[in-house]
Amino acid sequence: MNKKIIIIPIVLIIVVIVLSFNQNDMKNSNVVFHATLADPDLYRNGIYSNTFTVNKGNYLFRFVPNGDSPQSLTILLKGENYNFSENFKLKGILHQTGISEYYTWDYDGQKVISIPAQQVIAIEINPNGNELGPVSVDIIEN
Repeated sequence: MNKKIIIIPIVLIIVVIVLSFNQNDMKNSNVVFHATLADPDLYRNGIYSNTFTVNKGNYLFRFVPNGDSPQSLTILLKGENYNFSENFKLKGILHQTGISEYYTWDYDGQKVISIPAQQVIAIEINPNGNELGPVSVDIIEN
């Protein structure tokens, strides 16, 4: 019983620390695109689409998924002189601490992209039928 009383506050402290690091990373990074997909009304014919302007440079996909997120997330980027397509797969990573087990989630796939020139990019995100699974997608300057 005493172990549970000690473990619960420790877990809460760790969660607060992790969340503060994530907020600092978000403030310090240059996000050029962000979408939180948690509502089926954001999709047309099962696909989310939008446009954004990007400068020449290297960029990185960042996801905030969970176990209910789409198992497969297909992302297409199309610009005047740029095309990109990737089928990201959701992967659960088991963490064992000795006293507990938990999963974190991330998408496997090519996350680093290089844009050759400033241009308007059209993005399409296809959750492959799972329009209810929440996920956030960011493209950040690398």
